[in-house]
Amino acid sequence: MKQSHLIAIILILILLISTTTLLVAHTQSSNEIIPKKNNTYFGIAYCGNTTEQAKILIDKTKTYTNLFILNAGQNCLCTNQTAVMEILDYATNANLNIIVNLGSHNYRTWQQRLQILTQVKDTYGDKFLGVYYDDEPAGMLMDWDWIREFEINGHLYGSFTAQIQNKLQNAKETNTYPDNYDLESQWLQRILESNPGHKNLKTQNITTLTSDYTLYWFDYLGGYDVMLAQLGWNNSITQHLSLIRGAATLQNRDWGTIITWKYTQPPYIDSADNIYEQLVASYDAGAKYITIFNWPYDSPNPYAILTEEHFEAMERFWTQVFTQRDPRAPQAQAVLILPHNYGAALRVNNEKIWGIWEPDDKTPLIHETMAKLLDEYGLYLDIVYEDNAYPIKDYSKIYYWNQTITQP
Repeated sequence: MKQSHLIAIILILILLISTTTLLVAHTQSSNEIIPKKNNTYFGIAYCGNTTEQAKILIDKTKTYTNLFILNAGQNCLCTNQTAVMEILDYATNANLNIIVNLGSHNYRTWQQRLQILTQVKDTYGDKFLGVYYDDEPAGMLMDWDWIREFEINGHLYGSFTAQIQNKLQNAKETNTYPDNYDLESQWLQRILESNPGHKNLKTQNITTLTSDYTLYWFDYLGGYDVMLAQLGWNNSITQHLSLIRGAATLQNRDWGTIITWKYTQPPYIDSADNIYEQLVASYDAGAKYITIFNWPYDSPNPYAILTEEHFEAMERFWTQVFTQRDPRAPQAQAVLILPHNYGAALRVNNEKIWGIWEPDDKTPLIHETMAKLLDEYGLYLDIVYEDNAYPIKDYSKIYYWNQTITQP
C-alpha cells in the first residue's frame, strides 16, 4: 500500500510539472512574435552618404525589419570599402539581411566596387541576398525619345537601329501599324544582356535585383533574377502587383515591391496610412521583398524623408501583419494574357509602344479589358504576355486581351 501510494504521488508530481511547463511555454509563445514566412524580407533602402546616418536608421528600425539595402553605387561610399563594411557589419550584427546597391556600370569606379562586393560575399554568407544593379531598365526605354536617339547615336545600337528605322519608314509609307513588336523586344533584351556590369555579376552567380515601373516581363527576359515594382507614382497598385507577380510566376522568378516617391518635391513620399496599405497589399499578393526608398537626405531630419508616422506604420505592419499571418492572395485565380511582345507601359491610353510607336488599335481594348478584370478580381488577377516559352497553367480562369468581358 505504501509503495503504491508513493508511486501515485510521483505520478501526480510529474503531471503537475508537465502542466506547468506547458503553461509557461504557452505564455512565452504568446508574447513572442514569430514570423509566418521565413523567406520574406522587409526593410529600407538607405541612400545616405555616411556611416552615422546608416547606423541611426538601423537603430531606429532593427526591431521591425529584417532587411537593409545599402546604396554603395554612385556616391561617396562606392569606393570607400571601410565605410561599406562598417555599415554592413552594423546591419548584420542587428540581425538584418543585406542587399548592396552597386549603381550602374562605369569604367572609373567599377573595379573598385567589384572588390568591395567580393569582400561582402566572403564575409556575410547567407545574409547577403544579392546586388541591386542599375535602375528602371525598361521604364527608361519607354520614356526616352528614341527617334531622336537613333538619329544622333544610332551607331551605338548596331543593326537594330537600321532595322527599326526601316520598320518605321515602312509603316509611315503604308500608313499601317506593325504586325508585331518582336524586333523591339529583342532590342531591349540585347541591351540588358550586353550590359557589362550585369554580365560581370551574372558570371559570378550573384542574384541581381532592380526596380522598375513597367514591363517587368521584359526585365526578367533581360536576365534579372528579382524585380521590384515601384509603388507610389499615383499609379494603380493592384495593376502593378498583377503585372509583376504574373511575370515572376510564369518565368519562375522572385519579385517584390519598393515604395518610392509620390511627389517630386517635399514631402516626396506618401502618407503613413497610404504606405501602410501598400505594404499590406504587397505582402498579401505574395511579395518576397518589400522595401521603402528613403532619399534624399536634404533636410534636418536624420531619417531623410521618413517621419515618425512612417516608422509607426512600418512597425504596425511588422507586428500586426508581417509576423502574424500568412498572405491572403499569394496566388492568382485568373490571368489576363496580353499580345506577344506588346511593350506598352499600360499607364494611359496615349502612351507609345516600346517608346517608339504610337498607340495602335489594340491599345484601348487592352485597357478596357484590364480595368474590368482588375475590378472583378483585384489581387487575385495575374497579367502576363502570350509567349510559347512560358505556357499558361494553374489558373482557374483564363482571359485574353481581345475577349469580351461581361461583368455581373
